Amino acid sequence: MAKLYVIGIGPGGREHMTLKAVETIKKSDIIVGYTPYIDYLGDLVKGKEIYSTGMKGEIERCKLAIKKVKEGKNTAIISTGDAGLYGMAGPILELKEDIEVEIIPGVTAAFSAASELGSPIMHDFASISLSDLLTPWEVIEKRIEKAAEGDFVIAIYNPRSKGRKDHLEKAVEIMLKYKEGDTPVGIVKNSGRGNTEIILTTLVNISYEKVDMLSILIIGNSNTYVKDDQMITPRGYHIR
Repeated sequence: MAKLYVIGIGPGGREHMTLKAVETIKKSDIIVGYTPYIDYLGDLVKGKEIYSTGMKGEIERCKLAIKKVKEGKNTAIISTGDAGLYGMAGPILELKEDIEVEIIPGVTAAFSAASELGSPIMHDFASISLSDLLTPWEVIEKRIEKAAEGDFVIAIYNPRSKGRKDHLEKAVEIMLKYKEGDTPVGIVKNSGRGNTEIILTTLVNISYEKVDMLSILIIGNSNTYVKDDQMITPRGYHIR
């Protein structure tokens, strides 16, 4: 029986893909994904049937992948990062009927960016997307408020687009009610890819024009500090 694999390919570079992700893609007959994500796979897709769609084609891709499995072909549908975080795992499980599905985890952008910044996520953290395409902005605001009030490290996905230029600034205004202005902030663009850009700044000094949809922000908690140009959030160990 054919099987549907829901694969997180990590931030994009082959070196950040898990061995299982690579091997599963190799043995799949069909690869389904957002066009730019398929490009990240390089020669892994050589000789395979490729089905790609543009932005906002998520449900179309899921239905197509399920259809191909029912036709008897082992199919992989890919997401960057981890397929279970803002990826395709959820919709596939909601839509699937009478097919076998296996979810292959991947390195999410928060952890990829954290490794490039130092160790900003050494303690409890919250992951929040500022995209209000699927989640009402009022709900997003409430989540930001509670995460900031709880002194979580906060990873911000989808921080700023052409249609949502003010969302990040509004989010920062909420966080400043609970976090100090000099709270360290790491901004990583194209994390895990060849053209990665890293900015270390503070909550009150974020340059919003430098942030886009390819960026992720990691905002520290009350104990986060910068040492040798690296963000560190202490876990609480007695180092000295």
